Amino acid sequence: MDIRHLRYFVAVAEELHFTRAAARLGIRQPPLSLQIKQLEAEIGAPLFRRLSRGVELTEAGRLFLDEARAILSRLDYALVDARRRARGECGRIRMGFAGATYFQPLIPAAIRAYRTRHPDVVLSPEQSNTPALIAGLHEGRIDVAFIRPPIEPDARLRVLDLIDEEMVIAVPAGHPLDTGAPLPLAALATEPFILFPREIGHGLHDSIIAACLAAGFTPKLGQDAPQISSIIPMVAAGFGVSVVPRSVTQIHADGIVYRPIADAAPRAPISLAWRSDDRSVAVGNFITAVRKLAPLGTPPRSRKGQGSAPDPQ
Repeated sequence: MDIRHLRYFVAVAEELHFTRAAARLGIRQPPLSLQIKQLEAEIGAPLFRRLSRGVELTEAGRLFLDEARAILSRLDYALVDARRRARGECGRIRMGFAGATYFQPLIPAAIRAYRTRHPDVVLSPEQSNTPALIAGLHEGRIDVAFIRPPIEPDARLRVLDLIDEEMVIAVPAGHPLDTGAPLPLAALATEPFILFPREIGHGLHDSIIAACLAAGFTPKLGQDAPQISSIIPMVAAGFGVSVVPRSVTQIHADGIVYRPIADAAPRAPISLAWRSDDRSVAVGNFITAVRKLAPLGTPPRSRKGQGSAPDPQ
């Protein structure tokens, strides 16, 4: 028995006439009758009673019709779903966000653009830090991750550089440094610094420390914040001052002000990472959507320290 037998049987059962069913199927009537006889022989029971004008279903035929329709319906759904998945029109993408990257306007804009074109793909977000997200990519728990570079050379990953935003100073409202003007980093020399632990984002952490050293002082590190977004309420509560990516200024908390850095400011880069061997069309479509909005527009590259990787397809 094959799917053709089921389709022929349903057509005859619905038309209750071999000639009309043959016309509907686009075949001649004798081959259709032969196919139905073969089906009945395989089942071991008649499915139709032949009448002078048309046919009627036997009890076995009525039972078989319900099952045949259900099988064909499931098959049609499976075919449509497979084709849509092959085009990346459905499925799931598990995405990670490191170090308050979700505050950078580029990222929600890219996600909105992707969801407009692919509304049936489920996006599952996870907030974490860059080392944990890299581990999640390696383990297959995450498909794409917005990370804070740099990361170690890794041939298993491809990385698309997205944006390199400047950083700003965050101070408590009413603090002597709350002057309304840009501040040199050196103005923070005597203030306790609120930073996140180096192990959750060494690139950004080291960039801030290096900028302070270049400004002539070693920052007085105060209490650690568990993540970048946690720095803001701690500064507002008077635990100290900090330097944060400009996009974090979208957090409008009471008791905090942001000031531009008057001299050379550290940078806060963001990249998109995914597995080199990922063949998901949905993931490829997402990477393309992000790349179209990325100001840097650099080609994705393997973290081997050499060459560039092919564009996502």
